[in-house]
Amino acid sequence: MNRRALVCALAFAPAAIVAAAHAAAPAAPAAAPAQRSPAATATDPTADITALLTAQTDAWNRGDIDTFMATYAHTDALRFASADHVTYGWQATRDRYHERYPDRAAMGHLTFSDLVVTRLADDAAIVFGRWQLTRAADAPHGLFTLTVRKTPEGWRIFQDHTSSALP
Repeated sequence: MNRRALVCALAFAPAAIVAAAHAAAPAAPAAAPAQRSPAATATDPTADITALLTAQTDAWNRGDIDTFMATYAHTDALRFASADHVTYGWQATRDRYHERYPDRAAMGHLTFSDLVVTRLADDAAIVFGRWQLTRAADAPHGLFTLTVRKTPEGWRIFQDHTSSALP
């Protein structure tokens, strides 16, 4: 084997081993709805994350955007994406919510459904679900995907990608 072939073999061997291990590994089971099973362990974050989202909808439905925002990480790294707009940072996200929802009528009643929590690590998960606002004149709805991380303050949202269905 010439020197060049040896260098290539050594460079790509780890990737080939990892690929083979992934190919041999059994497929991961489908994510379950956000309900804690009796077999859930102490490392299962589903109940805590579901409680975070319940606190969020409760605050929204009281018309309390500031408490609603307490579920987001209070950091400039927060990213909120909706439609064709991306907002970075906790304060800018809070300000955008206040602009778009100036009163209780605009806020309506918020519900989440079909929640799926996928644990990525002991301190990180992705949440997928549906949202719906019920207001006097309309009922906008759509999907969302959240990246949540466990912080010293508890679970917080670091990324929120929310889409709206066409009317």
